[in-house]
Amino acid sequence: MSFMTMLSKKFSLPGKDEALPGRATAIRPSEAHFVNGRALEGPYPDTMKTVLFALGCFWGAERIFWQLPGVHVTAVGYAGGHTPNPTYHETCTGRTGHTEAVLVVYDPQVISFAALLKVFWENHDPTQGMRQGNDTGTQYRSAIYVGSADDLAVAERSAEAYQDALRQAGVSASITTEIRQLDTFYFAEDYHQQYLARNPSGYCGIGGTGVACPTGSTVLGQEA
Repeated sequence: MSFMTMLSKKFSLPGKDEALPGRATAIRPSEAHFVNGRALEGPYPDTMKTVLFALGCFWGAERIFWQLPGVHVTAVGYAGGHTPNPTYHETCTGRTGHTEAVLVVYDPQVISFAALLKVFWENHDPTQGMRQGNDTGTQYRSAIYVGSADDLAVAERSAEAYQDALRQAGVSASITTEIRQLDTFYFAEDYHQQYLARNPSGYCGIGGTGVACPTGSTVLGQEA
């Protein structure tokens, strides 16, 4: 494989037959959540729901969600690709197909899925394809991975609503966010978990478009 071909893989998703082979052994969190002390892997209370959000570098993205009322626990990892049990360095080659994702375990009686979607859309630019700001590559693509057909429908309606809001604000670019039901989430290495709580002056590349996301039952079928 030529150097230029290897480089281009960072901006196009590999097919399953092109992906790195990975490994049988999973990365398992060895510590509880650094901020709230809850188990990253669970078991989670039966009343909780889960969703994965990818909106750029997962260090800053995770901090946004762990601060929200109603969020039980967060963790960072890799999702949406082919390679089983990838490492961070493998994901950064663009040859696993995964994006950097934040697992959000939340109480729907306290915070709705629609409210989480509003936070997601407003804290990054979902029109940038295989990048987010200065961070480039397939691992920085925007994505929402859900656990049910109902949540999938709500997420798709929210994307349509935010696309309309962007156009009304003069943004002509189309949303490139990948929205689908989740296959597998792989936990990232311990040093990535709650990174900005452990390293308060660490890098955070998160930033939005400045355009508000419409919410409410008339838009999404679910109150924010």
